[in-house]
Amino acid sequence: MQRTSPELARLRFALERGLVALPQRLVRLLLGPPLVVDGQRLHLEAQLALITAALTRAPALQTMSVAEARAWFAEDARAAAGRKLGGVRTDELAVEGATGPLPARLYTPDRPGRSRADGDQQGLLVYFHGGGFVVCDLDTHDNPCRFLARQADVQVLSVGYRLAPEQPFPAAIDDAVAAFRFAVERARDLGADPARVAVGGDSAGANLATGVCRLARGDGGSAPAFQVLLYPWLDLSSKRASYELFGNGPSLSEAEVDWFKDHYLSHADDALDPRCSPLLAEDLAGVAPAFLATAGFDPLRDEGEEYAARLSAAGVAVALRRHSDLTHGFLKTISIGHASREALLEAVGALRLALVQR
Repeated sequence: MQRTSPELARLRFALERGLVALPQRLVRLLLGPPLVVDGQRLHLEAQLALITAALTRAPALQTMSVAEARAWFAEDARAAAGRKLGGVRTDELAVEGATGPLPARLYTPDRPGRSRADGDQQGLLVYFHGGGFVVCDLDTHDNPCRFLARQADVQVLSVGYRLAPEQPFPAAIDDAVAAFRFAVERARDLGADPARVAVGGDSAGANLATGVCRLARGDGGSAPAFQVLLYPWLDLSSKRASYELFGNGPSLSEAEVDWFKDHYLSHADDALDPRCSPLLAEDLAGVAPAFLATAGFDPLRDEGEEYAARLSAAGVAVALRRHSDLTHGFLKTISIGHASREALLEAVGALRLALVQR
């Protein structure tokens, strides 16, 4: 089967950037009527992304091998990112995982004309990338981490946790907990305040972030100060009504979710473990305050919003934001369109409030 070439991926996003720059009225005439599902109207830029994606003739994920899927996601993210966002310094690090060192990248915002007093430390966000626990890495999420660091004025430590199927559940969550503990213990060496260490992630990475909040609570060490959860995947044991609405896309499909799940879990019963499905945890009291964003056109929408309700019922401060006009994975297009960038800026505002303006 012919796979998407790097040249075609670059052409797709070049076309998308060009069309986004056109007057919206003209683009609407080109695209036709908007897609409306469940009373939600898909954003013009998101609809445009679907049209240009069709040009790549990307094969269905479930027809790919793991190696092919990783290569496809890597090239797609590279083409979408374009030029690297400036305004941050990066350092390649190794952090302690559950069984050994893990690759990590530290993002520190440039502060031209400003200097910190001795001992004045920054807030730190420990970030776990999405990718269904199977694909993606530090590079696929480089620009989103740059954006978060620069806009929120915090350091971001992006962690390359172990991936399935080579290292199935619970390797990823074990690594996430270990990496968070490492970040707290080494915070001052990194230039951060150990009392202002947050966790965050998108999709599967958000699953890990909220798992860290629950598992670090009451283990005798420090717990996260805040959690940023972007379109989280929180229940691998069951599916909600949003699967019926969006199981065939327009972005993430039910078949793709199943593909990731099948590669992540060694045993079906693992899905019932709260470390795998945080929504099944009985007690959420005392976990970190949260900002949780869902995408309207996403099969994972309902479980994310149910989790926000569970947090609130447990007395946890939570800000829930549904981006009703966006799709799963909107982080990828922050370098292209305004809608996804504005959505991420809302998370930035919550992060600044939690870590900077304390």
